[in-house]
Amino acid sequence: MSDAKAVAEKLLQIKAVKLNPEQPFTWASGWKSPIYCDNRKVLSFPFIRDFIKSEMCNLVFEKFPDAEILAGVATAGIAWGAMVADQLKLPYIYVRPKPKEHGLGNQIEGYYEAGKKCVVIEDLVSTGKSSLQVVGILKNSGLEVTGMVSIFTYGFQVATEAFQKASLPYYSLTDYPTLVELAISKNMIPVEQQELLMKWRENPGEWGRP
Repeated sequence: MSDAKAVAEKLLQIKAVKLNPEQPFTWASGWKSPIYCDNRKVLSFPFIRDFIKSEMCNLVFEKFPDAEILAGVATAGIAWGAMVADQLKLPYIYVRPKPKEHGLGNQIEGYYEAGKKCVVIEDLVSTGKSSLQVVGILKNSGLEVTGMVSIFTYGFQVATEAFQKASLPYYSLTDYPTLVELAISKNMIPVEQQELLMKWRENPGEWGRP
């Protein structure tokens, strides 16, 4: 079993990912979706949490061996970034969605030095917009962002193009096609729904609309 399949299996095992094409979920953006991914749930399962942490450490070490500091994305990426940084013995910071409205007004929390090679830790990437906003904040603060890793990605074309345009290497432990294929092989969803599920990824903004 590949690492991507192993990670997908763990997410399905604890129902961190739910698939329901017949009764789609509604995202905050208003998009209708046959899938809902909640990687926060992984934190409640110690052995699976440790497995995902180890896989993220391996990915960072393999793809970004020159990383000098890690940055978690608030809020879901904070815990994963801290765990990976602890395991790899790297400095760690995290980025708020907006500057703090009191105290020092920080948007980046933690100590860092300009010019350091920074890898961003995300839990989930959809369109890539919010992730790349964080990259911009870090770059504007003088850090050299060399890449990003996440637990899961939907693999939207818009995200792929956004990362390519930003010239930012990006890797994820597992992805939507891997998860759908695994769910079908385990009879969690009928094989005849595979085409429907893959069509959603082609145009998620319009999927499920009357």
